[in-house]
Amino acid sequence: MSKLSPFTREFELNKELQLLSQVSPIRNIIPHLPGQPRIRLDDTTKLTAFLEQEFLSEDMEKMSPYLWMMSTQSSASISPLHRQRVKRREIIITEDPKLHLVWMYDRIFIKPLPKYLLSHIFWEKYLVSDASPLGNKKKQIQAAALGYLRTYFYLIKYESDFTIAQDDKARLIPEGIDWQQFCHFSAGFENINDQDVSERYHFGELRLTRLNFYSKIFLHQFHYQRMHSQYGAYFARFYGPLLFIFGMLSVLLSSMQVAVTIEQISSLHWTSLWAVCRWFSVVSLISLGILMLALILLLLSKIVNEWRYALNDRYWKRWRAKKCPKHMEGGQGA
Repeated sequence: MSKLSPFTREFELNKELQLLSQVSPIRNIIPHLPGQPRIRLDDTTKLTAFLEQEFLSEDMEKMSPYLWMMSTQSSASISPLHRQRVKRREIIITEDPKLHLVWMYDRIFIKPLPKYLLSHIFWEKYLVSDASPLGNKKKQIQAAALGYLRTYFYLIKYESDFTIAQDDKARLIPEGIDWQQFCHFSAGFENINDQDVSERYHFGELRLTRLNFYSKIFLHQFHYQRMHSQYGAYFARFYGPLLFIFGMLSVLLSSMQVAVTIEQISSLHWTSLWAVCRWFSVVSLISLGILMLALILLLLSKIVNEWRYALNDRYWKRWRAKKCPKHMEGGQGA
């Protein structure tokens, strides 16, 4: 797949370069990148820089070798657009490649399909040809573009997904394309192999909270993508945990205070009340301890299960693939 365009000329969805190649020699028209009037195709330096900005991210390249710790190790782990709605996620348009298919709570960031990627001539001349004017950047840009394009095979699987993609609020696909045309165009995307795409696209959706957490370790940055631009929003996320801790401490101190106070009651010969208060405070302390221990164990079990799954998926499946390549052949494509 890496030596061929991911779709044929017959099913291309943008014919601007095909038409311009016919009239340009006659009218002396200098073609621009489809959908990007400011990027002239004869300005190789500017074109290369633009495509690098469109598909490559230094932060994501550094994080890619460690994404197996943070996400399901499958390029097909992408929910179609209708499922994103079921999960109550709002589709947020982004042009930043490092945010494509990154989600956080009720939002998911998706990069719209640019017009030039729908052109067969663009793929053949700039991303496939050995004589590509992109030079030594061609292979890297090609791998990222192939992986990005493949994500749309999973994002748009049904006509309902296509309808959502063409909604004016999202506009993930350029206008003037119908469902049947898109199906023909994207039919071969499923056959794009992981070895032909950049390492980031060996994975599907990524959780922003995990990227922000691990960025401190692998990027030596406080965050992967800053989401809070105001102090109020930044500190608001600490309110819940702090209130929980204060509530626990309040119950703990109240129980201890009851235990101390009942000693005074016992000197007044209120034996029955003393016994009830004593046992109530002890039970409260024990219950609080059990609750805190249960929460800690629950957190640890989730972390252990996630790591066990990640390690099993990374090493066990690779071992099986080496031992039984024919058996695993059918599951390695997408």
